[in-house]
Amino acid sequence: MLAHKTGVIGLPLRLLAREVYDRIVAIRGPSVVALVTGEERIVPPRAAYWVCTVEAMPDGMGCDFLAIDEIQLCADLDRGHVFTDRLLHARGLHETLFLGAETMRPAIAALVPKAQFLKRERFSTLTYTGSKKISRLQPRTAIVGFSVDNVYAIAELLRRQKGGAAVVMGALSPRTRNAQVDMYQNGEVDFLVATDAIGMGLNLDINHVAFSSLTKFDGRRMRPLQPNELAQIAGRAGRHMNNGTFGVTGEAGPIHEEVVTSICDSRFIPVRKLQWRNSALQMGTVDALLRSLQDQTSNEWLTRVRDSDDLIALKTLAEDAEVRARASNGASVKLLWDVCRIPDFRGISAAEHASLLMQIYTFLHQSGRISADWMARQVKRTDRVEGDIDTLSKRLAYIRTWTYVAQRSGWLDDMDHWRGETRAVEDRLSDALHERLTQRFVDRRTSVLLRRLKQKEALVAEINDAGEITVEGQLIGKIEGFRFQQDASATPDEAKTLRAAALQVLAPEFHLRADRFYNAPDTEIDFTEQGGLMWGTFAVGKLVTGSDALKPQVQAFVDEEAGADVAAKVQRRLQHFIDRKITTLFEPLENLKNDDALQGLAKGFAFRMVENMGVIPRGDVAGEVKDLDQDARGALRKHGIRFGQFTIFMPLLLKPAPTRLRLVLWSLAQNLQEFPESPPAGLVTVPAAKGNPQGYHTMAGYRAAGERAIRIDMLERLADMLRGQDTRAGFEANPDMLSITGMTLEQFADLMQGLGYKAEKGERVKVKAPAEPAKDATTDAGEAQAEEAPVAPTDTAVPDAQEDAAPEMEVFYTFAWAPRGGNRGSGKPRPQGDKPRKKGGKPQGKGGNKAQKFSAKPARKEKAIDPDNPFAAALMGLKKD
Repeated sequence: MLAHKTGVIGLPLRLLAREVYDRIVAIRGPSVVALVTGEERIVPPRAAYWVCTVEAMPDGMGCDFLAIDEIQLCADLDRGHVFTDRLLHARGLHETLFLGAETMRPAIAALVPKAQFLKRERFSTLTYTGSKKISRLQPRTAIVGFSVDNVYAIAELLRRQKGGAAVVMGALSPRTRNAQVDMYQNGEVDFLVATDAIGMGLNLDINHVAFSSLTKFDGRRMRPLQPNELAQIAGRAGRHMNNGTFGVTGEAGPIHEEVVTSICDSRFIPVRKLQWRNSALQMGTVDALLRSLQDQTSNEWLTRVRDSDDLIALKTLAEDAEVRARASNGASVKLLWDVCRIPDFRGISAAEHASLLMQIYTFLHQSGRISADWMARQVKRTDRVEGDIDTLSKRLAYIRTWTYVAQRSGWLDDMDHWRGETRAVEDRLSDALHERLTQRFVDRRTSVLLRRLKQKEALVAEINDAGEITVEGQLIGKIEGFRFQQDASATPDEAKTLRAAALQVLAPEFHLRADRFYNAPDTEIDFTEQGGLMWGTFAVGKLVTGSDALKPQVQAFVDEEAGADVAAKVQRRLQHFIDRKITTLFEPLENLKNDDALQGLAKGFAFRMVENMGVIPRGDVAGEVKDLDQDARGALRKHGIRFGQFTIFMPLLLKPAPTRLRLVLWSLAQNLQEFPESPPAGLVTVPAAKGNPQGYHTMAGYRAAGERAIRIDMLERLADMLRGQDTRAGFEANPDMLSITGMTLEQFADLMQGLGYKAEKGERVKVKAPAEPAKDATTDAGEAQAEEAPVAPTDTAVPDAQEDAAPEMEVFYTFAWAPRGGNRGSGKPRPQGDKPRKKGGKPQGKGGNKAQKFSAKPARKEKAIDPDNPFAAALMGLKKD
């Protein structure tokens, strides 16, 4: 074309037209090249070369050169009649070229008798390679699908396995398509997923084409692809001197051998029928126009095209009485036909499209222009870039309608403004769609790394202050403590390579962290209730069973890549931490264990206390407690040991911190898989834990009784209160008992039953405190009643109102000791109804000696008075007397 002074070339796709336009502009400059498509029009004043879509080619140009590309589309069921019309009528003054498949040779020879045929052989060969899984496809492969869902599914799979893919579909705008193609061409991704739009106008570096399906929906039905259609797409593989291959993948079955032979040898059945529609249209009336559009032909090479979208729209509008009234002359009928030729880019429905065309026709017929306000509202609806891929694709389809309208000469007052406005909206939507496609179908980290590996280049790793490791600027993982947590999205193929690259910064970072950790104060380290060891928010180890419950060992969490020195340093620091923590929190036990002054039974009992970490149910050591004399008990009490009625314990070790550590160490010694947690701090009673191992409540500093468990020290305070009660005859709970337990009366009754008491429930009339007499009478009736009340005889009948009123009742409980066998060895209190006797004497009354012993056996030889006995003072006084 450039060998002539003027020329026009018609191309099958808007995308291809833009590509050819850019190439010619690069050679001759923009001042002499025009671009005319349905949605774009660039026409400089001195245009000599016109690049157009076939539908947009201007008539009667009288150019020196004219060309039609992909002339075999004369047989296309939807657009074929446009190509056939150009074949029959479009000519250059000096030269005309029809470019396309050799299947058109018989038809062109018959319809254009003077045509000369030139054949260009393919320089490279095309080979069929059969079926391959998508995961086994080699780089520089195009995978072809025939539905949007199919394309998206394949692209998503490639993102996970290969780092991503570029996506090309016919519905994309040229800007989006070019951005996606650029990603593929420059190597950001190695795979392309496309519809059959790839078959025309895309000249890419593709080595292999894989069909994911061999059938397509052609707008009316599902049908198998013809051999020439398969060849058109497969021919994208290999360029010039580079050989190409094609095959199938996914659920596509194998291609039949005869079809493969036809594709490889480029031998196909010649086209026998071209789609045709009468182009000599009658514009006098709507009916005349319809008849001319539906004329038949007697030419054996031509067949009338099925009703296309523009004809369907005309038929629909022709049924409207208002449209018929407006289309009353040739100019108005021609205008109607021009409006009906607006493509249905939106694809909603024929009725919806016809309704839009009717609005546009009404504007143009009434005012000669489309309303600027109405146009602005339509454009504004689409000018939004938020949303997903499908939403943006729909908006792009909508703006294409208004881009097309803006290109029609005379339809809008300020055409230049609306052409710029619609183009700007399309560009914004195109950029947003490209961004969404890339976000969804491209893993930039994987694609960059695979490309660098393919090029055998060294990978550069870096680490930031947050411990995040990047390789070639792509986040691949994070250091957590002394372990590298690699990003889970890494594919198995790249995981080892990424880890190896990360070692560049991991090794020195591990050493730096180990030094910092070793010198860190104990306040930065802590243990969890499951035995984990934490450095700030990072897990750096765990406790493991040692030779002694109070001497656990530690296991450090350190990656092998850190080295033995780092692992040893972390382990030493953790062992120092836990040893100091135990020494600090269990200092009373350490002092007890190391007291050389303890001898005999006291030494043995001290060992039992250390072994049980400072808390022992009295029933478990009842015999040993009996054998301790007062001197031994006194020596043990100096270490803070309290000999309670239910538990022998060290009060300092019931605080929250020692309790939390005791539970962890005990759980570790018991080899529990899941450690029970310590109760919340500060609560006197908690719900009795169900399903926890035996001994849990004791280690937690509680004793289970009924539905709840009570704290050991508060239970002993309750026991002191119960000593003064008549437990044989029964007693009621006083407010002090309820106060120290923080329980309701019903909860307290359940607790007492759990401690071995019998609780009998009863009801009685609630005794009210006597009310003070009113100082002021507010009514005369009140004064009269106050005067009469003192003189009423005592046997006078109660008035009816008072006789009918029900008395207020209250619930009460009577508690009595209900022993089940001996109580001394079980840690249960003995009944307090019997007062202690003097030798040979009678039971003492309230004013007698209240010293008590917790034994029903005959008194043994008198021992020294226990100074911690609550009655010690009274006993000392009695002894002096």
